[in-house]
Amino acid sequence: MPSDPAIDGFIHHACLYGSDDEFLAMAVPFAELGLAAGEPVLAATTAANIAALRAALGGRAYALDTAETAFFGRRPVERVSAFLRYHARRAVPGRRMRMIAEPVWSGRSAHQVAEWQRMEAGLNVLLAELPVWMICPYDTRAVPERVATAARATHPGLMDGARLLPCAEYAAPGEYAVAVAPDLPPPPAGAPGVGPTADAPAVRRFARERAAAAGLSGPRLALAELAVHEAAGYLLAAPGARVSARIWTEPGALACELLRHAPDSAPPPVFAGFHPPGAAPDAADGLWLARSLSEYMEIRGDGPWTRVTLHIAGPRDAERL
Repeated sequence: MPSDPAIDGFIHHACLYGSDDEFLAMAVPFAELGLAAGEPVLAATTAANIAALRAALGGRAYALDTAETAFFGRRPVERVSAFLRYHARRAVPGRRMRMIAEPVWSGRSAHQVAEWQRMEAGLNVLLAELPVWMICPYDTRAVPERVATAARATHPGLMDGARLLPCAEYAAPGEYAVAVAPDLPPPPAGAPGVGPTADAPAVRRFARERAAAAGLSGPRLALAELAVHEAAGYLLAAPGARVSARIWTEPGALACELLRHAPDSAPPPVFAGFHPPGAAPDAADGLWLARSLSEYMEIRGDGPWTRVTLHIAGPRDAERL
């Protein structure tokens, strides 16, 4: 295990492991050193890895915090919030905390994989000020080769057991996030629309009408309306902004495109909407709510134009019935 880094600031490493022994060769010394120093240590990984790590730690396992990774934030925006909640609850002044944080890659769609890869890159920015040492394990027996390869681009260092190797492939987080962002096809011809307008309530009414027409009702209707409203509110906060909205249905989803024209607006931050609101109000707070209420959200800027696309679970999504 490398010498302990400074307490201040976020440290982000990956670990590519191909056997249970390789996982433990990284996780055991990492956890033992943290627990011995009185640091909070979280293992968010598979149930099998948690059981093996507890057995290896023996009596120290009682001090280990654990979470089965499949339930520790189903989507990237939820995972970032889970990290921040854990830090807020367990932080010890003057001490770093350690996290073993294994993403779940199996069974994800191409869009979901890209979203998780962007989050992995984004953690280097979103958690930059936190005194956290995070290692993200990737089980090469289960994850696609391209995903394992990408881990070297989203983490500055790679743990090989207790040995730290620099990642020459590491990319600037913002550039990487833009490079892996999926293409966004335009709305279908004839998709209902409203605007351009600076009237946020008009966009909200339109969103409610279209969501109801798509079959959403009750709380799910209200949440879809709120997601569109919050995204529109962010876009209309720019001086002179006007927004057009188009909403249509896709299999399993309600899709919405919001297009803003604001000549004097700044380009949207690459990781806008991934960080939950803090104590001080921020212009992007509404984007976090919109992203949290959507299956996924994309935001792109091109000169005076900004485009936000939301995909919201449709009425046939049994997970939310």
